[in-house]
Amino acid sequence: MALNLAYIFSALLLLNLLLRFWLNSRQIRHVAIHRYVVPSAFSNTVTLTSHQKAADYTVAKLRVGLLELSVGAAVLLGWTLLGGLSALNQTLLNWLGAGGLGQQLALLGAFILINSAIDLPLGWYHTFVLEARFGFNKTTPKLWLMDLVRSSLLGVAIGLPIASLILWLMGAAGAQWWVWAWGAWVALNLLLMWLFPTFIAPMFNRFTPLEDQALRDTVTRLMTQCGFESKGLFVMDGSKRSAHGNAYFTGFGSAKRVVFFDTLLSKLSTNEIAAVLAHELGHFNHRHIRQRMFFLFALSLAGFALLGWLATQFWFYAGLGVQPNLGSPNDGLALLLFMLTVPVISFFITPLLSWMSRRHEFQADAYAIAHTSGEDLATALLKLYDDNASTLTPDPIYALFHYSHPPASERLAYLSHPAAANAS
Repeated sequence: MALNLAYIFSALLLLNLLLRFWLNSRQIRHVAIHRYVVPSAFSNTVTLTSHQKAADYTVAKLRVGLLELSVGAAVLLGWTLLGGLSALNQTLLNWLGAGGLGQQLALLGAFILINSAIDLPLGWYHTFVLEARFGFNKTTPKLWLMDLVRSSLLGVAIGLPIASLILWLMGAAGAQWWVWAWGAWVALNLLLMWLFPTFIAPMFNRFTPLEDQALRDTVTRLMTQCGFESKGLFVMDGSKRSAHGNAYFTGFGSAKRVVFFDTLLSKLSTNEIAAVLAHELGHFNHRHIRQRMFFLFALSLAGFALLGWLATQFWFYAGLGVQPNLGSPNDGLALLLFMLTVPVISFFITPLLSWMSRRHEFQADAYAIAHTSGEDLATALLKLYDDNASTLTPDPIYALFHYSHPPASERLAYLSHPAAANAS
């Protein structure tokens, strides 16, 4: 059984890697071929210079992505079939003695630290070379390092207690430990949703009340019309890190906030901002956030149940290149192996998840048309495509797999259709 698992895992990893390479290569070729002419649907609104910048940015990101895929696959093989995780576990056992909770937490911590160190050079390259080359990076090395330290400390503060609780439950709560662990994981996610707007986000960005009175009045009228209540309208200093623009809702219940990037406010008119906000309100009206949250919780329940079974199977460890502990818990090993292998399999349902997301985007667009101007939303989206250097000519199959939002041509065609507003 262990040998069969090794073959199956190797085959799935190879298929995963080949499929990703094929999709990325298709996207690179398709975008590069179409970089010389602006699509006719955008010829009056998008310049050739902007179109070519978006094409070059897309191709550059994808080429870096190919390197990331190669490194990721090599690291995954190193941790599993080549014995890296097993060697790390044995080293910590020799240093710390029997595999109690302390040794298992040390295993998780060492694994995360090593993986983070491996990812660090590519993260630096993405920010200070790729993003800088196309004029998007606004952060400094000092701020980047400060963010890294803050996020690491935050990860320890949040991750250490939940990891300790899950590992303790795996050893103390009996065969049904996974039910209790899932409940703890859900509770933590809900707590973080409540904490994020007022405690976590301000650690990284400055949030100030929206001062533009005309925009405040327009947005307030729109939210009243849509029956939406928020705790405030805020502007986030996104420009200190990036030139990309965005707007979002955060929090839940009565603690919901509306947040605008300062870069967004500098690019769009009042009516265009209202149209973008109406799109976000459409997600709330259709309960998309709640649906996605429940879907995620259901998937995580199935995942915890599967982990609960796999953790007791010797072949699960041996088949993935790990020598399980004898006479001491293997809970930390099981948790890490599960985290390493699940993405290899879950990638194959990406088209379904992307399709669901695109469907939600169309519904939110229809809601926006019903409450604001479809023309304002279309012009806002065009500005955002230009601002973010998003390609207007994606490969259809790549988009089918990876696009959580409809491609620009499909989305703008939908917005211009008079029947779209009736779909809400």
